[in-house]
Formats: sequence, structure tokens, C-alpha cells
Amino acid sequence: MPPATPPDHPTRDAGFGIYLHWPFCAAKCPYCDFNSHVRHAGVDQPRFLAAFRREIAHAAALAPGRTVTSIFLGGGTPSLMAPDTVAGLLDAVAGAWSVAPDAEVTLEANPTSVEATRFRCYRTAGVNRVSLGVQALDDGDLKRLGRLHSVAEALDAVRTASAHFERFSFDLIYARPEQTPEAWAAELRRAIDYAAEHLSLYQLTIEPGTPFFGLAQAGRLVPPDDDASRALYDVTQEICGLAGLPAYEISNHARPGAQSRHNLLYWRYGEYAGIGPGAHGRLVLPQGRTGTLTEKAPEEWLARVERDGHGIVETETLSAEDQGDEFLMMGLRLTEGIDPARYATLKGRPLHAGRLDALVRDGLVARRPDGRIAATARGAPVLNAVVAELAG
Repeated sequence: MPPATPPDHPTRDAGFGIYLHWPFCAAKCPYCDFNSHVRHAGVDQPRFLAAFRREIAHAAALAPGRTVTSIFLGGGTPSLMAPDTVAGLLDAVAGAWSVAPDAEVTLEANPTSVEATRFRCYRTAGVNRVSLGVQALDDGDLKRLGRLHSVAEALDAVRTASAHFERFSFDLIYARPEQTPEAWAAELRRAIDYAAEHLSLYQLTIEPGTPFFGLAQAGRLVPPDDDASRALYDVTQEICGLAGLPAYEISNHARPGAQSRHNLLYWRYGEYAGIGPGAHGRLVLPQGRTGTLTEKAPEEWLARVERDGHGIVETETLSAEDQGDEFLMMGLRLTEGIDPARYATLKGRPLHAGRLDALVRDGLVARRPDGRIAATARGAPVLNAVVAELAG
């Protein structure tokens, strides 16, 4: 039987990725609203691996004939997985689809000493890039953020990662309570001394339903106001740019050619299968581009997969309006911007010329020589308003 031919779609050349969500953490951070869960009694990894295999097979039946260009093991804390579990997941993906020889395979990891000792085994299992959740280079702030590692452990983990992986990245959170531009600049310069090629730098956001939200509502946690946050953002752009790690996306900085290919796939509106509890997917099916969402509760997801072969609880065929808006929202996060012709193909109509002209005049959006449009340095910090104006 000849291999299946994927349906045509305007974003076909953006690649096909696999997102594998491992939902378990050693502790729940007070700022985190991700689908993560603590299980002090332990996790039955062989049983969950068997369920992941079944859901991967189901996704391959929905979207056959693809070539996987990137795999991302996120969470939760994937570095709590035994290396054999990671190897089993990657083997299942390779058994379900063709995997490109140069596919990027990223695993998120916490920098505790226990997890860092597994890096060599993860490399053997097929991981070729790690992303470390360092979050701060200040022991007091690490404790306030609920992190279980120290600065010394974090930097040791970075050194260990560099010994086993040619490609690695780590995250930091800024706009922390009482953080000054001077303190952040010093912390960022220290981080850059250890960062080989990539940094993810996120402003702290206070999300409803988190402990930090409750503290903020009670006045016991006061994050920087908009002006102070903007000053910290500007420091971030300046220091990273001068160090050769310019932003390629609002929160991500890399040396040329070192961008996260999996995350670029999201921002370029590529196709990806979301596997595991609470994972989102975007698949191009015969009926059109389709959003999927799996059951969030790990044990309920496990029961659904064992019963039905998958844990998908929501499926939505996206309208042209939805696709255009998503493409715009994702693509304008990138320094490279978007191709307006591709937007018009997805949306069924071009961008509103008058609104685009007004945003260009206001210095929030620029027309690039290659015909693309991109948010400017002035427009990036107010991107939600820019997207709302263009999408209207």
C-alpha cells in the first residue's frame, strides 16, 4: 500500500512536530498554571508509557504520511521520567511516522542534581537538546518561586548539559517583585556567560487560580507595574542584543541558527500532534485544520486511553477566520513577522489596508523588504493590541 499523502494546506512547509506532555512534577510552583500535578506516591511509568504509545498510534492514524521534524517533551517535568521511558516514547514516535534525520528532539528538565545525572542517558535515548528551567540566578528568588534547586545546582546542571548536548537552553523569569533593572542586568549578564546559544526570558505573569494570584489579590505580592516591567523588557533586549543573542520571538533569544525549531513550528503555524494529559494539537485532516485537546487529569486521561485508544476530549475544525487569527497572533510574535499573502489564503481575505497603514504610521508595525510585516521594537510590548487591530 502506498504511503498516505497528507492533505494540502498553506502552512505545510512549516513542518510537523510532536508534543509529548509529561504532567508530573516534584512540586507545584506558585506561579505555574500549566497542567502539572504532584504524585507523592509515585507514578506507574510503564503503564503511562503504554498509554502514550496507544495515543501516538491514534494520532498517526489521524495524520499518516508525515515526516516528523521536531519532538518536544514538555510538562510538568519530563526529566522525572526514567531514561527508558523517554526512549520508549521516542521509539513509539519513530514507529508511527518517519522522523527526519536532523529532527530536533528537546526535553525540558529541572536543574536538580538528581535529574542532571540522567543527561547522558537521555542523550543515548535520542534527545539532542535540553531546555533547563533555571528561572532565577538568585537563591532568595528561587525559594520564593517555589523552585527546589539552588543557583549553584542550576549552574552545575548547565555545565552538565553543555557536556552532553551541543544544543541547550535555559529559562529565566524576570519582572519579579522588587526586581530592579540594575539587578536584572547583572543577573542576565551572568546568565549569558553560561548560555551557549539560546535563552528563554519570560516576564512573570500572575495567573488566576495560582497561589501567586491569591497573594497578589491580598496585597502580599506586588509585581512591578507596567512602566517598571517595560524598563526590564528594554534591558533584556539591549543586553541580549549586544551579546549576540537577539530576540527572534518576544520571549526567546538565540544566536543565528540556534533558534528552537520546534517552537518556530508553532509560531509559523505548522502542524503538530499533542500527546499526553492536557496536550493541545493542530492537525491538518481531510475536513481541514483541526484543533485537538486531551483530558487534563492524568489518571482520567490514562483511563480514557486504555478504554478508547486516545484521551482526546475536544476536537474542533477551525474556520478560515480562526486560522487567520491564530496565524496572525502566533506569527507576529516572531521578529521575522508574517507573510501577508499566506494570511490572506488562510483567512479568505487580505489584511485591512487602512488599519495596517495606520499601525505602520504609528511605528508599531513595519513592512519588510521581503514583503513580510513584523511588529517593531515599539509594537512588540503591546502586541495584543496590534493583533486585535489587524484581526478586526
